Amino acid sequence: MTVRVRFAPSPTGMFHVGGARSALQNWIYAQQHGGVFVLRIEDTDAARNRPEWTEGIISALDWIGIERGTYEGPHFQSSYAADHTAAATRLYGEGRAYYCDCKREDVIARTGNTHIGYDGFCRERALGPGEGRALRFRTPDEGETVVVDLVRGKPTFENKLLEDFVIARSDGSAVFLLANVVDDMSMGITHVIRAEEHLPNTPKQQLLWEALGVTPPVWGHVPVIVNEKRQKLSKRRDKVALESYRDEGYLAAAMRNYLMLLGWAPTGDREIVPWSVVEAEYKIEEVNHAPAFFDVKKLRAFNGEYIRALSSTEFTQVCAPWLSGTETIATPPWDPEKFDSEVFATIAPLAQTRIAVLSEIVEYVDFFFLDEPVQDDASWAKAMKEGAADILDGAAAAFGELTEWSADALKAALEQVGEARGLKLGKTQAPVRVAVTGRTIGLPLFESIEVLGRDRALARIAAARARLS
Repeated sequence: MTVRVRFAPSPTGMFHVGGARSALQNWIYAQQHGGVFVLRIEDTDAARNRPEWTEGIISALDWIGIERGTYEGPHFQSSYAADHTAAATRLYGEGRAYYCDCKREDVIARTGNTHIGYDGFCRERALGPGEGRALRFRTPDEGETVVVDLVRGKPTFENKLLEDFVIARSDGSAVFLLANVVDDMSMGITHVIRAEEHLPNTPKQQLLWEALGVTPPVWGHVPVIVNEKRQKLSKRRDKVALESYRDEGYLAAAMRNYLMLLGWAPTGDREIVPWSVVEAEYKIEEVNHAPAFFDVKKLRAFNGEYIRALSSTEFTQVCAPWLSGTETIATPPWDPEKFDSEVFATIAPLAQTRIAVLSEIVEYVDFFFLDEPVQDDASWAKAMKEGAADILDGAAAAFGELTEWSADALKAALEQVGEARGLKLGKTQAPVRVAVTGRTIGLPLFESIEVLGRDRALARIAAARARLS
């Protein structure tokens, strides 16, 4: 048997990080077993589907390493509508499904219970299709449905507790439960790996597989992803769009590594590992059952480690989108003609050790490519206190007399300025840093002043001094 797994997102919004994890887990399982990864776009929600969301899914998969051309698809669920209808018709014809015209309020009126499910009222009414009549699957009254699950063992469900569930609407269109099963059958899916939120639907889907005469797939329900309050990640409350992380400057390798650690860990006391190690060691059977905490702070730290592991050339290359802007990444504040790639290559190693996400590169280097540094009021207020004017006067004089314009010479000169005023270097350099760079935090000051150049540095110090007058 050839292993065939599928990833079946809906094109109704941004690509959820939980979906990215599911895609990776399916991808690895297929790779480990010489199988096939199938991409199916579940596009039956015509009111919410948009073509750009489909392209967004495919682009996001590209980004995390599941590249177009290396998998089967995309297939579109809407193309299988005839198969869905045929399956519903077959189940009805074989007595495995029946039509029902009950409304929710009817069930509540009969049972007096707002929490109970459907009560089977129309089972023996022999209704035919018609307006306002949905098609329900007739669940067994006895026995158990055992789900073979790679993560959770063999969850068992009593059939008498499963309500007769709707499989087709009154207009004949299939609901998710049936459409999903028929698509999986049509595509020969052998393993369904997905989030545990789908586990309650699994016995129903397995009954549909069996009723349609096909052996059910092997299931694998991985833990849901939660936020710091242990609430399931929500797109309305949490930052969940993979595209947002990508555009903020998270590296694909870091994101991919981190996502695979949500519920699983490689051998040894390590977390940051090459993808080849994940591919070799990952076993879905070892995935933890507990909800997995999506720790953005930890992801950020991961990303910083991955950034620092890049070569200087690689770092310069991955920064490029933030240095020029793209359709989804903001244009930097400098005039494109003022950007100097040689200057950036010189200072890039200084920034590489300090940033955690690539978008931060702009604030670290903008003062090199702007005529005047960005005015940050908080930084100005913090650094330009009493005595700042005197320090700037001393720095301007000391720097102006230098015959060697180097980081070491600049540092020595400012140290002398501070010593003459009874100040340590940290206190002395604060107003100089804000005058030159616009901010209290940034790249090493003296290396920055060296690269900025004598004329521009002295001009900025003079401008800051004038502002203090």
